[in-house]
Amino acid sequence: MPRVKGGTVSRARRKRVLKLAKGYFGSKHLLYRTAHEQVMRSLRYAYRDRKQTKRQMRRLWIARINAAARMNEISYSQLMHGLKLANITINRKMLSEMAIHDPKGFADVVVKAKNALAK
Repeated sequence: MPRVKGGTVSRARRKRVLKLAKGYFGSKHLLYRTAHEQVMRSLRYAYRDRKQTKRQMRRLWIARINAAARMNEISYSQLMHGLKLANITINRKMLSEMAIHDPKGFADVVVKAKNALAK
């Protein structure tokens, strides 16, 4: 059975890992084994944090909506319930943008939610 040398494929794989590890501190961008460990860990963090970014943005939008709603004498939960009763379907991202850039429009939405709650 002939001897198999995986030179080209192995070198390409190692080069790919070291390229991904570019910019890492110390031996993590120089030595293959430590670079591979760090790249694998970094990819796990990237996967996890793509999910966490979505969570954090939703929390930020809710905090902004709550602050603007309280300036209009209503709590966040009451506002969202009123919007549901009034059949106003607007997502939290857009409500947050309205609260920042169009306070008058946001106040109109709050009035509609309050009217729906009063019924």
